[in-house]
Amino acid sequence: MPNLFESKNSNENKNNNKEQPLAYRMRPKSLDEIYGQEDIMGENKILRRAIKSDQIQSLILYGPPGTGKTSIASVIAENTDSDFKILNAVTSGVNDIREIIKEAKEKKDLYNTRTILFIDEIHRFNKAQQDALLPAVEKGIVIMIGATTENPYFEVNSPLLSRSRIFQLKPLKKENIEAIIHDALNSKNGLKDYNVVIDSDTIDYIADIANGDARVALNTLEASVLTTPVDKEGQIIIDQDIIRNSLQKKSLNYDKKGDNHYDNISALIKSMRGSDPDAALFWLAKMIEAGEDPKFIARRIVIHAAEDVGLADPRALLIANAAFDAVNTVGLPEARIPLAEAVIYIASAPKSNSVVKAIDKALKYVRSNPTGTVPVHLRSSNYKGAQNLGRGVSYKYPHDYKNNYVEQNYFPEEIEEQSFLNWSNSGEEEKYKEFLEQLKNNDN
Repeated sequence: MPNLFESKNSNENKNNNKEQPLAYRMRPKSLDEIYGQEDIMGENKILRRAIKSDQIQSLILYGPPGTGKTSIASVIAENTDSDFKILNAVTSGVNDIREIIKEAKEKKDLYNTRTILFIDEIHRFNKAQQDALLPAVEKGIVIMIGATTENPYFEVNSPLLSRSRIFQLKPLKKENIEAIIHDALNSKNGLKDYNVVIDSDTIDYIADIANGDARVALNTLEASVLTTPVDKEGQIIIDQDIIRNSLQKKSLNYDKKGDNHYDNISALIKSMRGSDPDAALFWLAKMIEAGEDPKFIARRIVIHAAEDVGLADPRALLIANAAFDAVNTVGLPEARIPLAEAVIYIASAPKSNSVVKAIDKALKYVRSNPTGTVPVHLRSSNYKGAQNLGRGVSYKYPHDYKNNYVEQNYFPEEIEEQSFLNWSNSGEEEKYKEFLEQLKNNDN
């Protein structure tokens, strides 16, 4: 991994090296060059104050790619009197950590110099690596700055978390991306020498497709400029077609194993539960386009059909299961159609959660109370000698009675009858409720 911060102590400004990627060359050096993240980096906000006063404590920067995690670390490196060290969790091992800790302790003991350790992709540190780092963070030998795209509450050990402040970064706003593009076009460290001609609509288009990721925007712009010939007037003219060819596919900031995996399916489920088929289709399309496992999507749709529609429209579960079967038999891209059909049907169906509430109430009762024994009249009588034991003898066969119903006890004799199901008046569920009430009120 190249040292992203070495320009601070280098005699030669590495940012002037045009062989480095544009996103690297445009990395900010001061607080005023950081765009977005006003919640934590705005005037008088805590992280900005800590950087300005050079009073950084251990922290974790958590957010999607291209939102400024490494940029903030770069600004800290440029504005601290501490010794600044860098580790990449992918390429560094326990020995690398121990070496840095040893050096940091010596500098602290001999020169009273603090050491700030920046760890990129800290979520990739295994338990042994995190355990090796913990004592040094705990004792203040090193000040840790971790950067991660994954939820640190899932990926970082609790002891390390408890000694760090977590700052969550959000996708950059469109105007932030546009400002970054303008800076790159007008900076000597950027593309000023290339004489790029680009209109505001194309810049707007880049900002749209970057989807909050400054790195995607800069990489796309750079690829477009470097692959476009200079015209006879010495200009490089960039339009939307060139941008489309350079990017090929819109960035969706989607990690199938991280927060996005769960957050997007949560948004789909909540949109269906909220009876908004258009929003549900949006989240479904986003997950399909991002390469999410269609079986994962289909499984969640099946669960939702039973949990949030239930008996208000029993067909919802059938359609969800049919979509799941289609995913297994035909796969994508064709399976997008039955998946969409299931999503639209479920989002548009009447809603009831009486089924899930009933089974959870029954489970709670069973876990907390004696369950008794099966009444003799309900026990199996399909074997020789069963009647001699009284098994099933007093059982009343409902089909022998009017309306195929007869009142009898179906609970263990040791416990009172319980009521777990609280019918709603939604959709077809009201019909079932009325039917059972009529049966029980009918004189048999």
